Amino acid sequence: MTETILNVENLHVSFKTQTGEVTAVRGVDFSLKKGETLAIVGESGSGKSVTAKSIMRLLPKHNTVIPEGSISYEGKNVLTMSDREIQGIRGSNISMVFQDPMTSLNPTMKIGKQIMEGLKKHQKLTKSEARQRALEMLELVGIPNPEDRLDAYPHQFSGGMRQRVVIAMALACNPKVLIADEPTTALDVTIQAQILDLMKDLQEKTGTAIVLITHDLGVVANMADRVAVMYAGKIVEQGTLDEIFYSPQHPYTLGLLQSMPKLHAKRTDPLVPIPGTPPDLATLGTGCAFAARCPYTMKVCHHFDPVETTVESNHTVSCWLQDERTPKEQRPVAVGGVR
Repeated sequence: MTETILNVENLHVSFKTQTGEVTAVRGVDFSLKKGETLAIVGESGSGKSVTAKSIMRLLPKHNTVIPEGSISYEGKNVLTMSDREIQGIRGSNISMVFQDPMTSLNPTMKIGKQIMEGLKKHQKLTKSEARQRALEMLELVGIPNPEDRLDAYPHQFSGGMRQRVVIAMALACNPKVLIADEPTTALDVTIQAQILDLMKDLQEKTGTAIVLITHDLGVVANMADRVAVMYAGKIVEQGTLDEIFYSPQHPYTLGLLQSMPKLHAKRTDPLVPIPGTPPDLATLGTGCAFAARCPYTMKVCHHFDPVETTVESNHTVSCWLQDERTPKEQRPVAVGGVR
């Protein structure tokens, strides 16, 4: 049985603002096994990036509140670690690739020096050893003429090449977990495909587990082993890739899938958007957060949070439609399969 390397339990994250406390993550649970890819999907503002940054302890200290929950890496709670302990893990055991490589790279430092920094700190390599390792990483991620490019600055690279450099930096210390937060959103389709293929190839070579944060279900279909669907700070459905794509149980998951362009669709086939917009988390009331946008809503949805239901094995959903107390005739046929 594959070992669980990362486990997030009942995570709540709030931010103090001038207008009050806003809860961005509300009771998130998921686990990650060695070598697997978990995709966390959902619209902007659903809490995906906040969850990712919580794992890395990168949220601002002055206004972040984590009242409940734990994030266990190899059995140790990241949230209770000292600054020295988390600095020892961040970058070496758990690394992160951000959406915009230009905000991840120092424009005043040469690429080689930026990759070497982490190697000298975490791997205790000498300058020459770190430079050789940096050279190997640039070769691994497909940077042409790596010896010359080690001494180049970020502005001398294209967007796709900069993202390759960021991935090289993230993987240089052989982390066990890589968090990729929208790693290809700023890239064109051709470069996006190259970067995703690169990540899959490197994962096969290194055995790194990946948490992929995205809103692009096409990327999910190519990369993920398991999928967690987030809405308004909660995971509303979670399961294997096939379970989520071919047997979705939550109306929100179904809506995401129906709003995707189909490869073999006719030109006259319309896309089916999800009506409305995500709720304001600062004024979120009781009941299911998706109720106002859901075409299958019932009275109970507006008054009580849905309980999590296990559909089969590890496929779970938080929706009153799937609760055992809901009569089967009230469950819409659409919820249960997109072919």
